[in-house]
Amino acid sequence: MQFTIYETWKNQTDMTEFILLGFGNLMEFQMFLFLTLIVIYILTMFGNILIVILVVFEPHLHTPMYYFLANLSCLEVCYSSTIMPKVLIDLLTGDKSISLLGCFTQLFCFGCLVIVECYLLSVMSYDRYVAICKPLHYATIMNGKVILQCMAMSWICATSILIVIISLMSQLSFCGVREIDHFFCDFSPVLQLSCSDTTHIRLLAVIFGSFDILPPFILTIMSYVCIISAILRIPSTTGRQKAFATCSSHLIVVTIFYGTLMIVYLLPNSIALKKVFSVPYTILTPMVNPLIYSLRNKEVKESLRKTIRILIGFNEKNKWHPVAVFGHNIKL
Repeated sequence: MQFTIYETWKNQTDMTEFILLGFGNLMEFQMFLFLTLIVIYILTMFGNILIVILVVFEPHLHTPMYYFLANLSCLEVCYSSTIMPKVLIDLLTGDKSISLLGCFTQLFCFGCLVIVECYLLSVMSYDRYVAICKPLHYATIMNGKVILQCMAMSWICATSILIVIISLMSQLSFCGVREIDHFFCDFSPVLQLSCSDTTHIRLLAVIFGSFDILPPFILTIMSYVCIISAILRIPSTTGRQKAFATCSSHLIVVTIFYGTLMIVYLLPNSIALKKVFSVPYTILTPMVNPLIYSLRNKEVKESLRKTIRILIGFNEKNKWHPVAVFGHNIKL
């Protein structure tokens, strides 16, 4: 007999859907909020997809650091697309309902992406550590096989954890209040609606978090301690600036991501505060990451200029001509 998780939910709960309260009943600001968020979403998609395109089509960006950057941009696209479309639909239509299946699917995708991003940021910090502290061994340590293994292990660990968590949550009963005081289905707000004992799930989540989020964070901190120590030992000021420039963008991203994430999940049970601090790492961070990397990275900026020149048919030796777009240099 085929038995699905969705059938389990239907049998164990009187609810068929939840209500996402979102940002409250600020009717006079609904359209302004919708327009603001849709601009942020468009910029997020454009910026991150542009980074991926640049890394794929620019040969001199085919290095481990930029492969990781492209993976981070792919994560940000998925990250935003897991949350933002539903938020925008809620603001536009006023229908804030979300089915049990939709809520648990969003929770699964969101949880996976958060864990994978933690792993990815730690691997990127280790990549910068090897590049600065062990430059002669960089090509040997950070090769294509290592990159694929790191990414595969990140996804395997993340999906395994979330499958266990979601399977256990599917056994819970949900009754009474069905309103989630958040703009997406997050772990704690959903558990608060259960009329079952959730102690074992919360304990398991803490254990998983200790093993799968804390080690990447510690690795990131250790990598940057070694990096900063190595940079300070460089005798010339120019050398120190150049070395720090190679990792400053990633350090900014790490600080923003972990800073807001820890504020949200280490705060006392103040739902309003957690909802406010959830906005930076779920909505704003995916948008600003491409800006941070592109504005502070000479190679990315040069690749972007080169791509723009190709797209508009510009060449320093030739005037603009439509044929030039297709790679033919016709001097006018």
